[in-house]
Amino acid sequence: MRRLARSLYFWVLTAVLAGVLVGWLWPATGQALQPLGEGFIRLIRMLVGPIVFCTIVLGIAHMRDLPRVGRIGLKALVYFEVLSTVALLVGMLVANLARPGEGFPVAPGQLDASLVARYASAARAQSVADFLLNVIPNTLPGALTGGEILQVLLVALLVGFGAAVAGERAQPFVALIESLSQVLFRIVGFVMWLAPLGAFGAMAFTVGRFGWQSLRPLAAFMGVFYLTCLLFILGVLGAVARLAGFSILRLLAYLRTELLTVVGTSSSESVLAPLIEKMTALGCRRATVGLVVPTGYSFNLDGTCIYLSLAAIFLAQALKVPLSVGDQLMLLVVAMLSSKGAATVTGGGFITLAATLAVVPSVPVASLALILGIDRFMSEARALTNLVGNAVATLVIARSERELSAADLAARLAGAAAVPEA
Repeated sequence: MRRLARSLYFWVLTAVLAGVLVGWLWPATGQALQPLGEGFIRLIRMLVGPIVFCTIVLGIAHMRDLPRVGRIGLKALVYFEVLSTVALLVGMLVANLARPGEGFPVAPGQLDASLVARYASAARAQSVADFLLNVIPNTLPGALTGGEILQVLLVALLVGFGAAVAGERAQPFVALIESLSQVLFRIVGFVMWLAPLGAFGAMAFTVGRFGWQSLRPLAAFMGVFYLTCLLFILGVLGAVARLAGFSILRLLAYLRTELLTVVGTSSSESVLAPLIEKMTALGCRRATVGLVVPTGYSFNLDGTCIYLSLAAIFLAQALKVPLSVGDQLMLLVVAMLSSKGAATVTGGGFITLAATLAVVPSVPVASLALILGIDRFMSEARALTNLVGNAVATLVIARSERELSAADLAARLAGAAAVPEA
C-alpha cells in the first residue's frame, strides 16, 4: 500500500474520479475549481518550448550526421501523412456505416450561427500563407516565449545544425544547453506531481459546467467517436506497432500516467515533456525523439483527423444533407490540409472543422452548434489518440533507424509496465 501511495498513476486516477464526483454532486463547486486545471496546464506550457529546444539542439549537435537528421525528418513526415490519411478514412468509413446522425431532431432553420461565429471567423483567418508565416518567429528568443511549437522546432533545428557544423568550437554552448536540459527535466518532475491537482480541477469543472443531461441527445455520436478512436489505437496503431516489433498494449501500460493526465486535462500538450523523457528512456536517440514528437504534435494528429471526417459527415446526416462520394473526398483533402494547423490555435479542432465544412456549402458552418456542447467531452478521446499516435510514431522511426532492437524494446516495455511508478 505504501508503494502504491508513492505512485503518481494512483494519485492521478484518484483525482480524476474525485473530480467527476465533485462536479456531479456539487456543480457550482466544480466550476469554481477550473483554475486548478488551467494553472497546471500553464505550468507545463511554460516548460514545453525550452525543453523541445534543448532536446533537438542536443540531439543534432551530438549526432553531427546532418544527412541522417534529414532522413529522420523525411521519414517522420511521410509516416505522419500516411497515418493522418488513414485516420481520416477510418472516420469517414465509420460515419457512413454507423450513420450516427440519422434521425437527429433538428432542422437548418433551428441553428444558432452566433454560437460558433468566433470559430468560423478564426477558420477564415487561418489561411495557408498565415500558417506558413506563423512558423517563422519575429525574433529568435521570441520562439521560446511565444508558445508556438513549430517556431521552437524551426529555431532549434537551425541552432542544432549550427552547433553541429561549428564542431569543437560550439562545445561550451552545447555543454550549457545540456545543463539547462537537466534542470528543465527536473522541474518537469516537480510539476508533474501537481498533475493530480490539475486533473481534479479540470474534471470537476467539466462535469460541473456541462452536466450529464447535456450528453443524452448526442450520446450515440460520442459513443461512435470514442469507439472509433479505440479501434484505431488497437487496430491500426496496434498493427503498426506489431510490424515494428512491439506491443501496443505494453506501450499503453508504459504510458499509463500520461494517459490519465490527458484524460484529466483534455490536453496532450500537458504530457509532451514527459513523453519526450519516456521515449528517450526506452532507448530512442535524443535527436529522433526531439524531431518526431514535437513535429507530431502539429502534423500527426490522428484523433483530430478521425474527429474531422466523422463529425463533418455526422452533421450532414443530422441535417439530412446528402453528400456524394466527390463531396466526401473533397472534405478529406481539405481536412488533410487544415488539420496540420489544428494544434497551433486555441480551439484548434473546432476551428479546423469549421474550415473543413466551408468547402461544402450545403452543410452550414452554423451546424457546429449541434456539437458545441459536447466538444469538451470529446477532446479527451482526440488528445489520447494523438498522444498514442505520436508515441508509436517515435518508436517506429527509431526502429527503422536501428536505434534499438525489438527484443530490447519489448523487454523495457514489459519491465516498465510491471513496476509501479515511483
